[in-house]
Amino acid sequence: MKPRKTWLITGASQGLGLILVKKLLDAGHNVAATTRSKATLENEIGMASKQFLPLTVDLVDEASVSKAVDETIAYFDGLDVVINNAGFGQIGTLEELSDEEARRSFDVNVFGMLNIIRSVMPYFRVNRKGHIMNISSMAGIQGEIPGWGVYCASKFAVAGLTEALAAEVSEFGVNVTLVYPGHMRTNFLSQNSIMSPKHPIQEYASVRQGESMAKKEMNGQQIGDPEKAAALLIRMSELKEPPLHLFMGEDVYQAANKKIETLSTHLLEWKDESLSIGF
Repeated sequence: MKPRKTWLITGASQGLGLILVKKLLDAGHNVAATTRSKATLENEIGMASKQFLPLTVDLVDEASVSKAVDETIAYFDGLDVVINNAGFGQIGTLEELSDEEARRSFDVNVFGMLNIIRSVMPYFRVNRKGHIMNISSMAGIQGEIPGWGVYCASKFAVAGLTEALAAEVSEFGVNVTLVYPGHMRTNFLSQNSIMSPKHPIQEYASVRQGESMAKKEMNGQQIGDPEKAAALLIRMSELKEPPLHLFMGEDVYQAANKKIETLSTHLLEWKDESLSIGF
């Protein structure tokens, strides 16, 4: 019998987050689940119970996040695993996205995550245990995706801060896992879940074509099974020494290998130049 743990999951009202919440509750774990309106969680799962605590949280508001973390720890008398899952996709070229659109993407995908980390780490640090899993994306390692530059940038930021976090908190016995999901069959590409540029530039014809294909052809046909992905995250939480990097899906596995090959090629090709600037 595996011990019951207390989980805090952001972005839990749909997609991978919601599936994970349901699996954890079925397995007997305690779950605090955050979303912008807890009514959506209550409709999907039910009202608060001994095992389940739905929370309305504005991730961009540090006070809102801190309150939710405190409520979780008080409600379940502890906290073991944090899944930073909340985020959204912003499409549009770097030229056409406004400052407001770009900053909103970082506010949710990056700074919201930082708010959670700042709020849970005092508890984890004092107790010298805990596990933080930050959800990046295939876009957080692939990069070369026209029309997704800001989204890629935010997910690269997630990767960078997670690697640094792991180095900072290892002395406290806190585990950190950086998760790179590939394309999963959720509603991520639906009209309600993805943001389009307010002022598109029509000259970017190939980018518009790619956006249309993603919404109309790829949506609902993604190769990743979110049920299996959720089960894999639960398995990671049971390991004494979970991995820092976790790639989920055949597509992201291939993309990561291609990135490694590209970097290796460039390092070797330009080695002399790279080493030429020393004193």
